[in-house]
Amino acid sequence: MLRENQTLITELYLVGFGDLHNFNIILFAVVLIIFITALMSNGLVIILVATCKSLHSPMYFFLTQLSLSEVLFTSNIVPNMLRLILAGGGTMSVNGCITQFYFLGAPTIAQCLLLAAMSFDRYVAICKPLHYTSVLTFRLQLHIVMFCWTSGFTLALPIDIFLHKLQFCHSNVINHFYCDIAPVIELSCSDTSSVKLLTSLVSMPVVLLPFTFIIATYISIICTILRIPSNRGRQKAFSTCSSHLIVVSMYYGTLTTIYIVPTGEHSVNANKVLSLLYSLVTPLFNPIIYSLRNQDIRRAISKSVSDCSSRVAII
Repeated sequence: MLRENQTLITELYLVGFGDLHNFNIILFAVVLIIFITALMSNGLVIILVATCKSLHSPMYFFLTQLSLSEVLFTSNIVPNMLRLILAGGGTMSVNGCITQFYFLGAPTIAQCLLLAAMSFDRYVAICKPLHYTSVLTFRLQLHIVMFCWTSGFTLALPIDIFLHKLQFCHSNVINHFYCDIAPVIELSCSDTSSVKLLTSLVSMPVVLLPFTFIIATYISIICTILRIPSNRGRQKAFSTCSSHLIVVSMYYGTLTTIYIVPTGEHSVNANKVLSLLYSLVTPLFNPIIYSLRNQDIRRAISKSVSDCSSRVAII
């Protein structure tokens, strides 16, 4: 029971990066440029796969969904982050803060499942190449994608509902640039044991099961690649999944460091830097990694550029 003299808090104060003095404009410009570039590069992947017939395959279909999840994720965080950088901090309503967390959690869950789906695609392509088209039919692709997105928005919803039931009556300061679940729970003066238990029950399987599945598929993939007699054949097979391996390593590396590795008060700034990489730099690098290491996408980009040039020349 709350004492009568306690005032319920309806707004939270996000510290952001604090007072940066004369560096706030520089950081604002850098973050804005990276944000726009990330949106454009992920949007380019989605458009290329949708318009180029050479990219109409399961791997690229899953890649568009990963790009879409990156767009949703970064668009939920960065605009408000830019406001906090310019102002040196700012307020957000409790409901707005919890809603931001929901639209942070849903794409994150979808990304974990999509990365597992992409590893399954590489497993079938390398370990069962003769059955690739018969196994990964377009219908199955749609079912997998629908499962990933439905799971993301459904599993994040109970946590969001429990967070909305919490009351805040002490400090309203969050030393971060977005509303993550741990600092929000710490500010609550309600009993948070149920929401903590629910978060653990949802997050552990969502993170660990897809990661375990990815490890298992890549063990099979590596064993299959090692049985290929020629060096050129092994290099070609490995190159088809190297981009996915890099993205998985970046994604789970930052995710594990932020949410699983214990942090103390001394590492708050380090946690902000890692969260910045996770929310801004990773969405930028993912399409770049796939574009630079993938001949099909490079050819599609070159073809699109040449087609545009030809149209301009005709006009």
